[in-house]
Amino acid sequence: MSAYDFDLFVIGAGSGGVRAARMAAAMGVKVAVTEDRYLGGTCVNVGCVPKKLFVYASHYKEEFNDAAGFGWTVGERSFDWPTLRDRKNDEISRLNGIYRNLLVNSGCKLLEGRGTLVDEHTVAVNGKNYTAERILLATGGWPFVPEIPGKEHIISSNEVFFLESFPKRAVVVGGGYIAVEFAGIFAGLGAETSLIYRGDLFLRGFDRDLREFVAQEVAKKHVDLKFNNNIESIEKQADGSLLLTLTDGSTHETDCVLYATGRVPNVNDLGLEALGVEQQKNGAIIVNDSFQTNVPSVYAIGDVIDRVQLTPVALAEGMALVRHLYQEGNPAVDYDLIPTAVFCQPNIGTVGLSEEQAREQGKDIDVYRSEFRAMKHTMSGSDERTLMKMIVEKSSDKVLGVHMVGPDAGEIIQGLAVALKAGATKAVFDATIGIHPTAAEEFVTMREPLKK
Repeated sequence: MSAYDFDLFVIGAGSGGVRAARMAAAMGVKVAVTEDRYLGGTCVNVGCVPKKLFVYASHYKEEFNDAAGFGWTVGERSFDWPTLRDRKNDEISRLNGIYRNLLVNSGCKLLEGRGTLVDEHTVAVNGKNYTAERILLATGGWPFVPEIPGKEHIISSNEVFFLESFPKRAVVVGGGYIAVEFAGIFAGLGAETSLIYRGDLFLRGFDRDLREFVAQEVAKKHVDLKFNNNIESIEKQADGSLLLTLTDGSTHETDCVLYATGRVPNVNDLGLEALGVEQQKNGAIIVNDSFQTNVPSVYAIGDVIDRVQLTPVALAEGMALVRHLYQEGNPAVDYDLIPTAVFCQPNIGTVGLSEEQAREQGKDIDVYRSEFRAMKHTMSGSDERTLMKMIVEKSSDKVLGVHMVGPDAGEIIQGLAVALKAGATKAVFDATIGIHPTAAEEFVTMREPLKK
């Protein structure tokens, strides 16, 4: 008989925590899971799932406009925010129920409350102590909002999904995925939208060509881009509007300010300090290659270790850890060639090295690039354009990176990620017959590299 209440105690029922708990329970491990906020974590509740639903909603205005070029007459249109918000809430509630059933039906003990480390084998939840042979921390991340005068008027991605009313004017601050996506959402749903970013160009870390191209396309969608700028202070005015003072000395009036300025590990009140669990300066929990902290019985995965903040990565880490602990499998997760998408409008899909990264690594490369107006827009009248780019190592002919801006970019790049993972060369792409007529076929018909 075990000396502990549980074999594995998971703190955090997000993507990584739920996957690890379910897999372990399926192997006969006695598992408890505790969650103090969202069943399913950030992704399901205030992240990628509701965000993409909002992206779909915001794109309908363009679809209505495009339809006219194909002979459709679309009548009077209006957007009702409460309908979208409440329908989204219903869908998320449905998903919460699915996550609850998945955990309970797999044999996990589900507790609702904040789990806090008491010692290396004990977790406190709602004033009660539970012991476990191993403890897994999977508490994810939390939006970061800087300290500025008027901070109390700022909303983050935690609140934006539940607004009482939709703003006529909106400002988004930041330059990453969430900022660029929500600028498109606000604008598409009818708000007069500005995006403020302190750098000279958003989406740092992506291929420079893509970043510049996306900036041009986003500006076409009626998003006012304010680069090399920031907010110094926010003042609420008598009419309820917000007056922003910017670092360039100008002022800007708006009704809503969303800060999407990064996320930090969600480690408050976990009891890490008392136990001496080592952390990085930003609070991220330090783990070894087996996801083990310096306290041997305590492990951590997902955004809280701040390696790659993507839901599928947390899932992979959770599965790798469980295999390692209970099947003596290899705990290694391959972080190379992770595909990703940004659901701005138009979408970004990317996998592998950017042109800049390849050159920084000293690789001798050929760059293939194609920019065009998608077939649909030859009749829709839209001036939206698509960009495709491929990075190829000359000596090996190996494709090092594939990048796209355009409709369904994420769907297309997911398939190409398999090819890159398998080590595909440019010759393999060239020998592949395209599906015609599609945008995706451009990736197998690009023959001439760019001239230097």
